[in-house]
Order: sequence, then structure tokens, then C-alpha cells
Amino acid sequence: MGYVDVAGLRHVLPDGRVLFSDVSFRVGEGAKVALVGPNGAGKTTLLRFIAGDLPVREGAIARVGGLGVMRQFIGMQRTNALPDVPDGTNTLSGLLLSLAPPPLREAGRRLAVAEAAIERPGATEQDHLRYANALTAWGDAGGYQLEVVFDTVSVAVLDKPWDETRSRPVHTLSGGEQKRFALELLLRGTDEVLLLDEPDNFLDVAGKRWLEQRLRDSPKTVLYVSHDRELLANTADRVVAVEAGSAWTHPGGFASWHEARSARHERLDERRRRWDEEHAKLKELVRTYQAKASYNSDMASRLQAARTRLAKFEEAGPPPVPPREQNIRMRLEGGRTGKRAVICEQLELDGLTYPFDFEVWYGDRVAVLGANGTGKSHFLRLLGRGGSDPDPSLSAAVSGADLAPVEHSGTARLGARVVPGHFSQTHDRPDLGGQTLAELLWRGDERRPSLPRDAAMPALGRYELAAQADQRFDTLSGGQQARFLILLLELSGATLLLLDEPTDNLDLASAEALEAGLEGFDGTVIAVTHDRWFTRSFDRFLHVSASGDVSEAPEPVWT
Repeated sequence: MGYVDVAGLRHVLPDGRVLFSDVSFRVGEGAKVALVGPNGAGKTTLLRFIAGDLPVREGAIARVGGLGVMRQFIGMQRTNALPDVPDGTNTLSGLLLSLAPPPLREAGRRLAVAEAAIERPGATEQDHLRYANALTAWGDAGGYQLEVVFDTVSVAVLDKPWDETRSRPVHTLSGGEQKRFALELLLRGTDEVLLLDEPDNFLDVAGKRWLEQRLRDSPKTVLYVSHDRELLANTADRVVAVEAGSAWTHPGGFASWHEARSARHERLDERRRRWDEEHAKLKELVRTYQAKASYNSDMASRLQAARTRLAKFEEAGPPPVPPREQNIRMRLEGGRTGKRAVICEQLELDGLTYPFDFEVWYGDRVAVLGANGTGKSHFLRLLGRGGSDPDPSLSAAVSGADLAPVEHSGTARLGARVVPGHFSQTHDRPDLGGQTLAELLWRGDERRPSLPRDAAMPALGRYELAAQADQRFDTLSGGQQARFLILLLELSGATLLLLDEPTDNLDLASAEALEAGLEGFDGTVIAVTHDRWFTRSFDRFLHVSASGDVSEAPEPVWT
């Protein structure tokens, strides 16, 4: 069994800002501990410190047991060239090997290099000798036992043996399949301690339920970041909240965390009030003795004692104040459209669904549900392009990026005055890369007005992004990117919101703000989601089955 101890950890950003300080907590043997907190608070950075990716300059981290790490990039590979993906992980073999213990990882790397050398024309006897030595080292490190695990994982996820999948490019798998591969390997592996950065992202509900059960059943020590409120409620033994530049631990589960957080804030408020009162009394005491000492020299010693007492009190400093509550205000306005917002007639997504008819009325809130790979995102992308008769100006102006064509038959039409706005699950917006948020708002586009800095800052402030105004879009956290993309939709004048997993990267406060913003939105919303909590705010449910049948259900269908 393994454990993790973090004591007095402090991290200063390159620009001099303190990201967090005095962070201390323990993840005990076999515990399942959730890291929660606002986007950008430092949860992923904290995991990177524990994983050894970043050097500890202030504080200490103690860790016992083998360590398995699943980083955020897993699930996001859509091409062979994703900048944040480590080299050599563009195939399944490379990806799974990157998750193996370091000795196996190094032995696997040497074996791959040696194997490539003997496959080249003109391979020498020395190359074959290196290959034989690499094979021996691979076996001695436990590589053949690991290949048995790889085969088990491959069959579990893709129903194919490892020999058929090992060279498959990772980007040909869905995000959920990429996550399942990584999670299956880590949960079946020998590492006693797991660090999982948003393990539920890209998983469908069946996958999330599988993950919940595996976490509950696993004897491993697990520290994980998640924004899925249902998964947190079903798995966390305790909660470490990273907020206000530090962290505190709630010894209970997520169900009681909100109440515990409110009680803690009340205690902090009371302690600060008492400190302020005592501070005022000591200052008043010094002033009193100053006045008396001016005409009575016997008061000089008392004045000095009062000054010393005040100095020590101020040197100890005030107790921490409660963290400022996030005040995210999404003003999704929309606008009146024709009564029928979307009309689908015998619509069939090639290779994904059977023909189906479906109508969406103005003001509807439609959740599109189903397993990964059933065509839900294709459906949203088709509507984002304007339906069967795409309008390039709408696609470029509202979504901000050209959406790929969707092969289909039948028709999908948008109603009168329906302007689609598309939100992509993967935030794949190369058009925004390399530019700061302030620059992007200043540039505007055909449907989104240009906002000078004095108008852009209040808009960014409503999304808690004012501090990131001069930060490039591609350097933001996943949640900050998601909030900015929603702000662009707000400014675009969209009357039909097409949201593909919008809550995946949003922190708890942001997800609740999105729910509130959609409630006040004067338009139509169609969302693909596997967020069971978020789904409760919808009133219609379109289910896409794995067999290709598409039908409306009276309530959410998770099977």
C-alpha cells in the first residue's frame, strides 16, 4: 500500500505571482481523495509536483509506493501532432508504455529503437546484437508480463488482441477509448499510488459508472482531479479544496463538502472579526498610554510594553479570510426565432445512425445522450454548419472555426432566424492560438463586435477572466478556455446553442453558472453531455443507441 504526504508546499509563477502556499494534506493508504477548486487554482500543478514533473523548492512531498500518473492530454489526441502530447505516444503501444513504471518504460524505449534499427536495410550484426540484448532487458524488467496486461486491456476496450492494436494511431480512437485504455492499465497495474487528472473527461455515462465502481473496489491509493459532481459524490472518501492560494481538507465525502465549506467560511469570518477587534483594542491601548506618558513619565514603561505587545500581535498576522466566491455571470441572451428551430426528416448519419425524424421547438432544452462513438458530436456539427444546406458564413462567424463536413442523407434544416453557435468538446480552435484574450475580443468578427479594452475587461470580469486578459488562449487551463469560448458564443448573437460536453473542464462554480446562464437564455439549447448532474436541467432527451437507433425518451437514458 502507498501514501502521499504534502507539507508546506509553495509555488511561485514565472511572473512572480504566488499560485499557492502552505499546502499540506495527506492521502492515506487506500484512500480515494478528490482535488477540487476553481479553474486555474493549481490542481494540475499540484499533481505535477507530486508526480515529480516539477522540482519542489519550498515545502516537502513524501511518497511511498509505485506511482502511476494519467495526465490531462490523454483523450485529447485528434491528430498526429498535438503540441502538448509527449513524443512517442502517438500509437497505442507508445501511449501505454508511457504509463508503465520507469524501468519498463526505459526498457521499452530501447527495445523500440533496437527493433527499428534491424528493420532498416543494411542492418549490421551489431544492430542484431543490440536487439537481442534489448529483448533480454525487456524480459528481465517484466516486459512480457506487461504485454499480457496490454492484451487484457486491448480486449477489454476494443475487443481485439494486442497484436492487432499495438501500432494503431491513438488519434483514431475516441477520447473515451483513449481514457479507458489508460485507466484500465493503471487500475490493473502494480503501482500502489495513482494520480489521475480529470479521468472522467470523454467517458460516456457507462464509462463513468465503470470508473466509479473500479475506484470503489480498488485497494490503490488514488488522488484525482474531477469536476463531475456525480462521480465526486460516488467515489471521494475525502476532499482537498485548492482555493484562495492554499488548500484545506474536508474529512468527509463530496455530499457534505458544500456544507463543511460554508461552516469553515463562517469560522474564518468569526476569527477575523475577533482579530480585528483585538487589534483595535491594542492600538487604542497604545494611544492611551502615549497620551498619559506625555505628562507622566511613569507611564513610559507601560507604553513600551503596549507597543511590544502590538508589534508581536501584528507580526503574527491576521487569520486567513474566506476565499472570495467566484462570481461568474454568463449573459447568454439569444433571441426570438421561428417556432420550429430544428427540423430533421429521415436524417441518417452515414455509418452511425438509422434514419430518424426529430423536431426541436423554440425554447427547448434538448440533451443528446448515448455511448461514445454513436454520432452525437457529428449531429451537433451538422447543425452547426447550418444543416443539410450549410451556410459557410454562419459556420465561420458564429462558431469561429470551420466545422468539418458530416456525411449524411435525409435533411436537417434550421428554422427562421436560427443562428447556430457551436461549442467543441476538445476546444480545437487553432484560429485562437497565439493571441491574448484582449486581442481576440478587440478583433471581433462578422457577427461578434469588436470590443476595445475598456469594454472587453468588464466582459472578461464577468467570466472571472480579467486577470488572464493578456494571456494567450492556448496557455489557459481547460476550464478557462471553456469559459472564454462560452463568452464568444454570448457575444456572437447565437440563438441556437450547440454545446458538445460543455461542463467537461468547468469547475463546480462555472458549471453552476452555465446552468444559470442557460436558464435565462432566450433561445434553444441542444447539448451532448455525459454529465448526469447537468442533464437534470434539461426537459427533452434524445437517445442515440449503439445500434444506431435514434429516439426521444421521456427521461435520461444511461444504458
